[in-house]
Amino acid sequence: MSAHPPQQITILGATGSIGVSTLDVIARHPERYSVFALTAHRQVDKLAEQCLRHAPRFAVMVDHAAALQLQTILRAAGCATEVLAGPQALIDVASAPDVDAVMAAIVGAAGLEPSLAAAQAGKKVLLANKEALVLSGQLFMDAVEASGACLLPIDSEHNAVFQSLPASYRRDPGAAGVRRVLLTASGGPFRNTPIEVLESVTPDQACSHPNWVMGRKISVDSATMMNKGLEVIEAHWLFGVPAEQIEVVVHPQSVIHSMVDYVDGSVIAQLGNPDMRTPIAYALAWPQRIDSGVGALDLIAISKLSFERPDFDRFPCLSLAYQALRAGGVAPAALNAANEEAVAAFLEQRLGFRRIADIIAATLERIGPMAVDSLEAILAADARAREIARDEIRKRSLTQ
Repeated sequence: MSAHPPQQITILGATGSIGVSTLDVIARHPERYSVFALTAHRQVDKLAEQCLRHAPRFAVMVDHAAALQLQTILRAAGCATEVLAGPQALIDVASAPDVDAVMAAIVGAAGLEPSLAAAQAGKKVLLANKEALVLSGQLFMDAVEASGACLLPIDSEHNAVFQSLPASYRRDPGAAGVRRVLLTASGGPFRNTPIEVLESVTPDQACSHPNWVMGRKISVDSATMMNKGLEVIEAHWLFGVPAEQIEVVVHPQSVIHSMVDYVDGSVIAQLGNPDMRTPIAYALAWPQRIDSGVGALDLIAISKLSFERPDFDRFPCLSLAYQALRAGGVAPAALNAANEEAVAAFLEQRLGFRRIADIIAATLERIGPMAVDSLEAILAADARAREIARDEIRKRSLTQ
């Protein structure tokens, strides 16, 4: 039994796969963790079920009508959870004084403001929302530095890199002797699909990931390898390494989650079954380790691990992400915004799969110089990039 009171946890994006996995880990350690707040966009029934099971102090629905429905359900069930609504409520439960840690798992640019608020408030930030760093890398890292927040990556790849670095790395990265950060990628569902066939793939095919269970947007990002491209940008900010020292390695088994290559010839890797509860448990308990509910890795059953170079012709989105990182400024925010708009259009069957990269490339070409030195400037750049992307989507729409 812990001698300390349970840590109070806010989960931003509780109904998504990361949120569900986080609640699973928390439920295994009631003496260590307590749920302060759960948030969702509009999945009323799922959030209601979570509130009844985990009894958070607050529940937030971004959609006001959904919040009213949730309140009605919880009151009828005799649940004391207080229901809040709107984007400001997300910020409030992420930065509340009683909160110890925030799981930032809202997908896309919508997660930026509450994640940044948690960092500014000096919280332990468990960052599953990679877009926060893609959009606002310098601003976000400055907030972490100024507030003394503890930033821990949840993406399996960045979590693996974090585990493979020495404890002294953040204090003195130059002394660590890091030569390269090697981010592994499964290659998604289309790793071996003939490129000409990709013109006609469906959303359901793109969302059928061979190793991971994820939401539809991130599943499409995995199929285009934009997910890995965003992770390259995120790794730059998390670990302070330039684009030239970040390499992507296609590893179809998803057992090695990433590696760090050192100047003395050592390569240190983190291995495990493909289950997000491992990085979640690691971050929740860091610097200790706790049971995550994930089974032991059976290397004999796996029998072999294979590696390939990424095919940039097959995965042009990965190349575009490197281009945006090297360009800096507004480019990463424009890359992310255009990708979100293009993926949404693809999922709605308004845009072909191979056109996603075309939309992003056209948006990067058209965006022009814009400041990204404040939250307001970042949001303005995001809005402008979305305008351009929607215009480009209209030109290529399948529904015309």
